[in-house]
Amino acid sequence: MHIAPLIRAARATTSGLPQGFWWLWTSTLVNRTGAFVLTFLSLYLTQELGYSAWYAGLVIALHGLGGVAGSPLGGMLTDRWGRRPTMISMHLAGGAGAAALAVVSSAWGIAVVVLLMGVAMQAVRPAISAMIADMVPEPDLRRAYALNYWALNLGFAVAALGGGAAIFLGYRTLFVVDALATALCALIVFLRLGETRPKAADTVAGTPEQQVNVLDVLKDAPFRTLVLLNLLVCLIFTAPWVGLPLTMAHAGLSADSYGMVIAVNGVVIVALQLLVNRITEKRSPAALLTVSSLLFAAGTGATALAGTPLVFAATVVVWTLGEMVHVPTNAAATARLSPEHARGRYQGVMGMSWAVAGFVAPILAGWVVDGPGPDVLWMGCAVVGAVAAVGYTLLLRRALAENGTPEEAGQQEAAQVTVEKAEPIGG
Repeated sequence: MHIAPLIRAARATTSGLPQGFWWLWTSTLVNRTGAFVLTFLSLYLTQELGYSAWYAGLVIALHGLGGVAGSPLGGMLTDRWGRRPTMISMHLAGGAGAAALAVVSSAWGIAVVVLLMGVAMQAVRPAISAMIADMVPEPDLRRAYALNYWALNLGFAVAALGGGAAIFLGYRTLFVVDALATALCALIVFLRLGETRPKAADTVAGTPEQQVNVLDVLKDAPFRTLVLLNLLVCLIFTAPWVGLPLTMAHAGLSADSYGMVIAVNGVVIVALQLLVNRITEKRSPAALLTVSSLLFAAGTGATALAGTPLVFAATVVVWTLGEMVHVPTNAAATARLSPEHARGRYQGVMGMSWAVAGFVAPILAGWVVDGPGPDVLWMGCAVVGAVAAVGYTLLLRRALAENGTPEEAGQQEAAQVTVEKAEPIGG
């Protein structure tokens, strides 16, 4: 009886989407199911190769740094070269990196390979997001992005469980399996997906498409605001992955306790994402982003009050709900604000905010915990989340209105002189 709402939500969420989307969804699931490198890299470096924890942390940070460069690169290639060739080439590059880790053991070699893997893995994301926007009608976009995000988490859960069970085969074997899964992902794209880049992408208003760059994208003021607010949310979202285990250690809890607590994140997403999609369907994007920011603020802020594994797990549930609302809504908002001919670049710039947070937040969280202390970290996260919520409400409510009328557009210009829409690129 309790499963009936989930079944109804699954049917409503998965119906009516084009076949091409489901092939793309399948490729995402395959890719993430074999994603063993990042999950087990720190253990491989410290336990298998004998490197220090400091070096392992540096290598993980280099992966994030590569993503900062890879996101705009992928966006540019997506618009100039096409979605399909960008995905195929970057998947193959990422797979080659995973295979290389199975044979490279020097400190410099590993650092370079992981950095390049960060570039490739992040570069493929703007192409995936742009292809979804090309294929799926706008009213269904948030639902499609939510399903793709669900595939990411479902695949990650399978990888974590399967990798843990198969660790006796050796880390290098897992990396080879990762490479094969990524190659299979590229093969699915090659065999089952056609190019979706709009034909009008070559020129807009007589201006060569090549002239569009990151600075041009950032001239779009509402989108720039969306990126900056997303960066704030990303910092909060990333902080627990470093700050939470350190905070639990300060509270005298074991590493096993942390493993059980953080596993709640994946379990909640896999179990409830489809139901959350159903509940939030057709809601205002700005309202959803506001609510998600407040959930992040409440969940991370409450971590300062936690002292037992059960309470820590409850805080994870709260900010995970925020994650489930925020990620697909932000992706759909990015697609909504993106001109057809620059979808890849817009998604690339948005991806940079995630990559920058992935690089900065772990360093910042570690510094705050070691210095002012864990409570300062979590209270700071709560404040940042509240600021983001206010920003979404005051600055983006009109810009993200799904059915805005010309009259509303006029009201927006009068009410938000500080968030003036930039002229269309190439216009």
